[in-house]
Amino acid sequence: MEIAKRKILLVDDNFELAEMMGLFLEHYGFQVSKAPNGQKAIEKLVKETPDLVLLDLNLPDMLGGRVLKRIKEINDDTAVIIITAYGGEQVAVELMKAGAEDFISKPFENEALLNSVKAVLKIRDARMEDKQQERLSSLEKFFPFLAHEIRNPLHAISGALAIIQRRSNLQDEVMAKSVKIIQEEVQHLSGFVQECLDFVRPVAKSRFVKVDVKEVVAVAINILSHIFEDLSKQIHIRQEAEPGIPKIFVNYEEIKQAFLNILKNSFEAMGEGGELVIQMRFKTEPAPGWAEVIFRDNGSGIKKENLRSLFQPFFTTKLRGTGLGLAICRRIIAERHNGKIEIESEEGKGTTIRVELPIPQTAGIPGGQSP
Repeated sequence: MEIAKRKILLVDDNFELAEMMGLFLEHYGFQVSKAPNGQKAIEKLVKETPDLVLLDLNLPDMLGGRVLKRIKEINDDTAVIIITAYGGEQVAVELMKAGAEDFISKPFENEALLNSVKAVLKIRDARMEDKQQERLSSLEKFFPFLAHEIRNPLHAISGALAIIQRRSNLQDEVMAKSVKIIQEEVQHLSGFVQECLDFVRPVAKSRFVKVDVKEVVAVAINILSHIFEDLSKQIHIRQEAEPGIPKIFVNYEEIKQAFLNILKNSFEAMGEGGELVIQMRFKTEPAPGWAEVIFRDNGSGIKKENLRSLFQPFFTTKLRGTGLGLAICRRIIAERHNGKIEIESEEGKGTTIRVELPIPQTAGIPGGQSP
């Protein structure tokens, strides 16, 4: 559980207690905001989307049970710990039946508060993972059917458009523009269908081979430079690679696709030009080590409130985006290759994407063979 990125909303009208609790939790790396009453809590809940709410039962403007109900209506994934005065345990238990995950009674030790927070966040994470797996399971069944149903009419549209082009006067500006729009929309929809299939494609261990991560990066850059031929002239790409990075054991095509998706996002974020730095390193700990690739651009960056949703399927901030590019990256790197992918970004300053892929057990041993 990565504490540094977990947000907690502390709802209590006791200013001194709330301040002490907030400082204690911040000391352990949590991001804490406070609300003195139920109405402010609801406003902050909508704006800040916390992972966890510490909710006092006795608020000046409304009962804690009513606030709990609104929390679950706004976002059922938000975990709630009830804070109750001594003797209010029975009410707290009833609220747990209504959706709260735990309760602690005043006065309480800081240790008890920290243990409760950590335990409840673990429960929330497990529940979120279960929901994601259930959703992915249904998507995996649906996407191939979707692809079949969409691709057939797309082929028909493309064939009909070819006939229209041959028999039309493309000197007519309106006709030429209309044909171009149809071509672009067909291409966009075809790309979306392919991304859907990439997202649900099962793991193919038989296609895993030893590859040099520097070569995969170079191929991906070359492909993107052709796709964004004009833009690539305005973007300076600098590669920094440590010598002696062991080969990784991966599905070459999938890792290439993941790097392409990351590079494509960087190119699009630097629409008016910029610099893209790609660093490749060998991390020796924990053994047998990791091949690390860092993509750092100085493009438009990402709003803070959007960072947590970037890997969710179909979430996009682009006008023409499908919302599957980074979801596919995470699936390829984290789920299919046991790697890691992390994003840091600041709006107006750029984005850094860090990818780590495990080195095979025998890669660093002279004469050793990869799996």
